[in-house]
Amino acid sequence: MKIESDRMLESILESLSKMEYVKASEIPNIDLYMDQVLTFMNGHLENAKRYETDKVMTKTMINNYAKNHLLPAPEKKKYTKEHIMVLMFIYYFKNILSIGDIQSILNPLTERYFANGKELNLEKIYEEVFSLEKDQIEQLKVSLTKDYERAGDTFADESEENKEFLQLFSFICMLSYDIYIRKQIIEKIVDTLPRPTEKK
Repeated sequence: MKIESDRMLESILESLSKMEYVKASEIPNIDLYMDQVLTFMNGHLENAKRYETDKVMTKTMINNYAKNHLLPAPEKKKYTKEHIMVLMFIYYFKNILSIGDIQSILNPLTERYFANGKELNLEKIYEEVFSLEKDQIEQLKVSLTKDYERAGDTFADESEENKEFLQLFSFICMLSYDIYIRKQIIEKIVDTLPRPTEKK
């Protein structure tokens, strides 16, 4: 592909290198009111926003998560460190999964480990799961580069005027299909979990 496209890939890979999850140690150990939760979430996930005006979370979203039992209800309008961790999970799930699927995944987690006072608690699970992130990013960078190179081999006989756009289109299609397949796999796994309505 052309130099402009190569620069775009370099920029994407560079932005991936800067992505980091919010560590449990960064989450306040004191209970927070709604406005403080929003300030924390929007501040710590600032780099994940597509547009500057985007909001990572809103008061309405958080209230709906509690209402739909995705998030345990706050106590006296205050949210604990574990509430923030659940909100982080919701943030990553909400763009690809339905509310029902997120309930199937998170309800067993919050029922067993939210404020359970045991050694294996939500904080330990949060840290263990997100510790896989760095290696995942490195693998993704390798995979992205290979897909980009494969897309660059398409439409080789087309004019330069058309080639770059068609190659970028190929790259977008490859990435989209990968997301589609992974979403299908996640849904098949979720379908093996008890649905929230099946609980006693």
